[in-house]
Amino acid sequence: MKMKNKILIKSNITSKWLLWSALILMLTGCKDDFPENVVSDKSTQLSSIRITNAGAAGTETVEGVIDEDRKTISFPRIDPETNFDQIRFEAVMSDGAKLDKESYTFPFVDGDSEKTIVVKVTNSPRYKEYFVTLRLRIPVFGADVAKRKTFDFTNNELGNPIYETFVSALTRGSGFDGEHVLIVTRHAAGSHLLKVSDLRNGVANKIPLNLTGVSQGTFAVSVGDIVNGHTYVANLSGNTAASPLKIYHWTDPSAAPDVIANINVGTIPGAGVRHGDNFTINLDDSGNGYIFFGDNAGTKVLRLSVANYTAVGDPLVITSTVNVGSWSSFTRVGNTDNYLFTGHDAPIMVVNSAGALTHTLGRTAIPIRSSAARVIEFNGERYLLTTTAARTGSEGTVMYLYDITRGANIVDALTAFEQSERRPLLEYSFLGPANTSPSTQTGWAVVKDDAGNDETLLIYSGASDAGFVVMEIPKKELED
Repeated sequence: MKMKNKILIKSNITSKWLLWSALILMLTGCKDDFPENVVSDKSTQLSSIRITNAGAAGTETVEGVIDEDRKTISFPRIDPETNFDQIRFEAVMSDGAKLDKESYTFPFVDGDSEKTIVVKVTNSPRYKEYFVTLRLRIPVFGADVAKRKTFDFTNNELGNPIYETFVSALTRGSGFDGEHVLIVTRHAAGSHLLKVSDLRNGVANKIPLNLTGVSQGTFAVSVGDIVNGHTYVANLSGNTAASPLKIYHWTDPSAAPDVIANINVGTIPGAGVRHGDNFTINLDDSGNGYIFFGDNAGTKVLRLSVANYTAVGDPLVITSTVNVGSWSSFTRVGNTDNYLFTGHDAPIMVVNSAGALTHTLGRTAIPIRSSAARVIEFNGERYLLTTTAARTGSEGTVMYLYDITRGANIVDALTAFEQSERRPLLEYSFLGPANTSPSTQTGWAVVKDDAGNDETLLIYSGASDAGFVVMEIPKKELED
């Protein structure tokens, strides 16, 4: 037993000696693999730098700003007529130091607004590298989404609590015209307007709609919108004489509304069997245009003409070759006869006012649950605004904004967009629950400056049981 212990002790000592010997051999054997410090009194200090041949004539001088910590050099925006193939620098450096080249190429291509290359300061055997960025002095367009202000009344914990009426599927309709948000609801609070100016301060002061005479239908109020200060609300119709499709109109919310449509849809040949789950109104500045109701079955659309905001008539039934679902939208593209027709179960389709199809966006180009699709034009750029529906637990209620500026028209734009990376400029989650009646709405408005130029973009979205959000996005500004 004692002999065994001695053997074990000796073995342990031997093992430790062998381990230390191997470690010493490893360190001495790898000595030549480690880089050695270069002993030199040569310095690569860069004190200042400037471009000496900027501008179309190559005579402008532009001073650079050196960030020694980040090893970057930046310049004020430069005339795009500069010869970027032969940029020459003049620099103040430590004795003996110089730039690694006499001139530099910044390989700008069409569409670029800035370019970065690496420039070396050398003083053999030492050198130092800097990332040098040049930016073009060119006009900027569109909205600066990074500077947006958000007025949130959704389930998203980043904003205010969800707006009180967006519970138990009681609010399935809403609208927006830049000045007001319209809430169409069966909640005890009643249908009402909210001033956007109040919402900016996190306050929701209700302006009740006078509902005198509002009656009939499966539900007396269901959907609506607000256009140029004109408020519209429609009921949920069973398409019979006892449950007609009714549309109400207000210019003064405190006054009783005008009934501008009272239609027994059952008398219209080919019409669907239920209308009022969705509502899209497209009017010009004179109040002329169309109202569209997709039927609950998702295969037919009832179109009504509108003149001077209140004269409603000329019903037309549009039959869709695609089932778009119960919560469809039919929004006009600018002042054209192109419309975006879609729903939570269908891709975006470009059609005319009579429903004739000209283009279909691929089903996987954007989330298929996207609806309430609208084309926005702002400060020289064009955008696609949509909001998805949380039909299942694996889906969310999310507002998306995409850049679709490229293209001479909406078909060209969607074609170019589908061939791109299709990344949204902006996406905002409502954190809404899965919803079996996921009505969604969008809207937008542009605030002009005193000269009539686009100044601020306002976008809106609301969704059943998820709440609503307003975003205020300034135009892009050229910054140094």
